Amino acid sequence: MASSSDVTPSADHTPENPESGSMPAASEPTDGPARRGRVWARRAAVMAVPATLVAGALAVLTAEGALGVQFAISGMPFTVTATELNGTGFEQFGGLDNMAPGSPNEGDTGGQVLIITSAIKNATLTKLCQSVDLGGTNLLITAGSGAEKVTASDLTTDSTELSGDAAFNNIEIGNDASTLTKAGVKGPIGVFSQQADTVRIANLRQTNYATTAGVFKLPGLKLGFSSKGC
Repeated sequence: MASSSDVTPSADHTPENPESGSMPAASEPTDGPARRGRVWARRAAVMAVPATLVAGALAVLTAEGALGVQFAISGMPFTVTATELNGTGFEQFGGLDNMAPGSPNEGDTGGQVLIITSAIKNATLTKLCQSVDLGGTNLLITAGSGAEKVTASDLTTDSTELSGDAAFNNIEIGNDASTLTKAGVKGPIGVFSQQADTVRIANLRQTNYATTAGVFKLPGLKLGFSSKGC
């Protein structure tokens, strides 16, 4: 999550379809059969990502190419925890994040990360903690530990791991991501998704690659280095 009190993302929250699986024409250039095979295998896998892998383990929440993070991710994951998250207008679906070309963090992934995109129209979080492992030390951010909670609007996150105890009101499972209405975000056509009027997650823990928010308020913000992460 961010370390400033107000974060304004790109104005364009309209998701771009991360290419739902059609192979490139024979005349298009490729980077070689091995890399091409990995990339297209991941793209095809997105279509099968069940947002219900969240059933008892949902979390907060975006995706470049699936939602519109509009920036190249660093490829360094960060941990986010909260004792409680409450949100209105919840959506979730699969997607892909992309690193900057030539990123040293791409490994054998081709610079792509398969993620779960979640979106919440309005959210509050209690005792928020975020940490990034910098190799030997952690950049640690905490907020919302006092009477005032962390609040966010149009909050989205790209996650690879989610856990917690979740409860939903009026949940719909199996929607086409392009038809979602609860959080004002539409995913790629043909992608499995779910949405609900409200969501509550206790003991939230997630591994994220990106976060955006229209407004992000962090009362009691503390930032520093620590030997331990969240």
